[in-house]
Amino acid sequence: MMIFLSIYVTVVGLLFGSFFNVVGLRVPVGESVVHPPSRCGNCQTRLGAKDMVPVFSYLFSRGKCRHCGVKFSAVYPLFEAATGILFLWMFLRFGLTGAAAIGIVLSSLCVIVTVADLKYMLIPNKVLLFFAPILIVLRFVFMEQAWWHYGLGGLFGGGLILLIVLLTKGGMGMGDVKLFALCGLVLGIGPAVLAFILACAFGTIVGMILIGLKVVQRKQPIPFGPWLALGSCIAYLYGTQIISGYLSLIG
Repeated sequence: MMIFLSIYVTVVGLLFGSFFNVVGLRVPVGESVVHPPSRCGNCQTRLGAKDMVPVFSYLFSRGKCRHCGVKFSAVYPLFEAATGILFLWMFLRFGLTGAAAIGIVLSSLCVIVTVADLKYMLIPNKVLLFFAPILIVLRFVFMEQAWWHYGLGGLFGGGLILLIVLLTKGGMGMGDVKLFALCGLVLGIGPAVLAFILACAFGTIVGMILIGLKVVQRKQPIPFGPWLALGSCIAYLYGTQIISGYLSLIG
């Protein structure tokens, strides 16, 4: 039964990942997520069912359009696979519980935000407004600690990023503020602090690598939303264990 459920959750994640790509790429520019249907950006041929099987269609076609041969972006299978892995990870970590449901919704938000921020340097309000009530209701239905723990997490997340925005005069955007306020509300105060530390660490390391490889210029802005998303997912999955392990080392 566990193997069957794991396969099922992964397949659902892959299918949702395909849709999340569409949302992340279309919503920031005001396009509908249902019309027009998916097409090749080069020859405008409508993609059929065999072209839209998550991950596998890309692999079987070698990343090219079957009709005109133009290469498709690797972003599509990458985030489809990432969504499937995250859904499975949340299920294996928490089982059939409310915590798993929260984790799956949180990871869905994080995937969409990452796609949008990497492409447009923008975190759409429509996406945040869609996920906010769902995550808030789930969190306060499945509370593991006192409500103020999560309230402080939201205040910390939004307040800290807002302070950085004000001090750096645009170093980050208000989308980051709203995203991390919502993530902090889901995580709670301790894991929210950890998520921010992880986001800074990942962002700094990857930024230095990209500058070293001359992929980006030294003063070129790099989206921070993906690192907030990654840090939040890790903190949600293992925040308590990481914090406890750290405190035991210094205690």
